[in-house]
Amino acid sequence: MRLADYIRSMFQEPRAHFDKRKGWIEVVCGSMFSGKTEELIRRLTRAKIANQNVEIFKPTLDNRYNETEVVSHNSNSIQSTPVMASVNILLMSGEANVIGIDEAQFFDDELVNVCQNLAEQGKRIIVAGLDMDYLGKPFGPVPELMAVADYVTKLHAICMSCGDVATHSFRKVNVDNLVMLGESDTYEARCRTCFNEGMKNSLSQEKNTAHSV
Repeated sequence: MRLADYIRSMFQEPRAHFDKRKGWIEVVCGSMFSGKTEELIRRLTRAKIANQNVEIFKPTLDNRYNETEVVSHNSNSIQSTPVMASVNILLMSGEANVIGIDEAQFFDDELVNVCQNLAEQGKRIIVAGLDMDYLGKPFGPVPELMAVADYVTKLHAICMSCGDVATHSFRKVNVDNLVMLGESDTYEARCRTCFNEGMKNSLSQEKNTAHSV
């Protein structure tokens, strides 16, 4: 496959199956600032234009921009339903045949079973989320969702240190909590090399601070 064809395929959602009984799972993943939510909104908007019944869900803790809307870093938005647990998605999906789920990494591990259950009901499931946390480790249920998904799109950002393709989310503040909502003041996208250098520098600073106390 030519590079141009590969890049173009990254931004094309799967063609809709003509057999309405068939459901499937799409996962859109990547680092922060890679355009995951933007791509989720694009696919859901196209489904709405096609007069499909669409429902969108997000975790209640994600209220950075709006409590009831999914909002991208570019300020594009779409109405959503905040839910506390993934099982609520199963209960509230109703007659929808297209279901969008944003910030999947913040949901519980049951999200994998929920998505598979909905797909088996003939629904199209589109999930967006971080595949790695700020330590560069698999994040929440997203990696397992990638394994069981029918289609996986991994998006990339631009490294804020060197300008190369970025795959990691580097936390710029010294906070150890796994879940920490933030924007460009807290996180930046980095390539593997710059991410590892940043982690080494952070560890060195922590050791120096500990010795000075």
